[in-house]
Amino acid sequence: MGNKIYYGEYSLKHWINLMLTKNITLPDYQRLFVWTEEKVEKLIQTFQEKEFVPPITIGAFKVNGTNNNLIIDGQQRLTSILLAYLGLFPDKNKIEPTTIEMYVDENDDVYEKENYDNILEWKFTKLIDKGSNKNDILKKVEEEKEDYYKIINFNIDENFLETNYLGFCYLVPDTSKVKQQKYYSSIFRNINIQGEPLSPQESREALYYLDETLVPFFNPDFIKTTVIIQGKKSNIDFARYLSLLSQYHKDKEVRKVARSYKPKMEKYYEEYIDSVINDKDDKYGKFSNIFPRRDFEERYSKLQEALKSITIPIQFSSIIDLDLYFFGLIYTIVFEDKQIDIKRKGELKSKIETKISKYKSDDKHKKSPSNLGHLRERISSSIEIFNQYAS
Repeated sequence: MGNKIYYGEYSLKHWINLMLTKNITLPDYQRLFVWTEEKVEKLIQTFQEKEFVPPITIGAFKVNGTNNNLIIDGQQRLTSILLAYLGLFPDKNKIEPTTIEMYVDENDDVYEKENYDNILEWKFTKLIDKGSNKNDILKKVEEEKEDYYKIINFNIDENFLETNYLGFCYLVPDTSKVKQQKYYSSIFRNINIQGEPLSPQESREALYYLDETLVPFFNPDFIKTTVIIQGKKSNIDFARYLSLLSQYHKDKEVRKVARSYKPKMEKYYEEYIDSVINDKDDKYGKFSNIFPRRDFEERYSKLQEALKSITIPIQFSSIIDLDLYFFGLIYTIVFEDKQIDIKRKGELKSKIETKISKYKSDDKHKKSPSNLGHLRERISSSIEIFNQYAS
């Protein structure tokens, strides 16, 4: 039959009903709500002045024979319309801000982009879970007394919602020829209608969902411990460690790791994710050879226990510290399927700290930790130290 695309438009009132009745839903990898009140007001003004508003992209997605309609692009616009209808807006002074999985990069920076300070840990699903109509939602918000929302009048009425329209394109993939996850994940990553590019992590997460069973492999919950680098809150970039160590594990030669990828490291990480999902036998090694039957859970449990037992700090002054602690630990437990002698953890940590001091006393290493030569040194040294305490 081939992939199909249908086009049309609905009134804003109909779009609101689709959200409230959950006839259209957000896939897990969709980003959080990032628009400001000003952008919502601008969108409403655009409708009032009958100007062009980019259409919404919806995709048909079957799960166990049941069809779901996923919002592939247009979440920010639809959320804004729903908020305007309800007369609410998330109060950033009351809702916890999020780092959007910002990770320390090779230069002790954090992946950031403009306006990240405005991002809240919030999606419109938090409202529609309270009820399927306006009265129920507003009543629930008031009853819960969470005070997470500001009351805002966007000056719209029923007539506005019924006489203004927003277009759509509806995607229906031919599942006999293409895998749904791959089809939608690639579309999500390539769409940039509103001119707000995906962060590296948002782009990667769309790749993770090419195979949902592997999301816990790339981004396990237990590794999401916040660490502090030079006063900035960030997260451990677990996929970074997995990719670099996978190539090292295959070649056992640190000099080959990430060769020719500087300054294209994000491409390197994304190629690794693709390699794992498709079980390729390439520079990263075949995933099923490292983890027979894709069984990584037991090793991850050991890693989680080791993190607790060794009492690795959560505050670091540089990615140099982070790498010396984590490269060897992850490699020993996850890739070699060994355990760490916890009884000697004091001696182990002392050697790591000594090595950290050595690298930080080297001005070239300290000023340019992203240098591939320096990165490879940290990989090699960390693995060598942890190997002395492996059993």
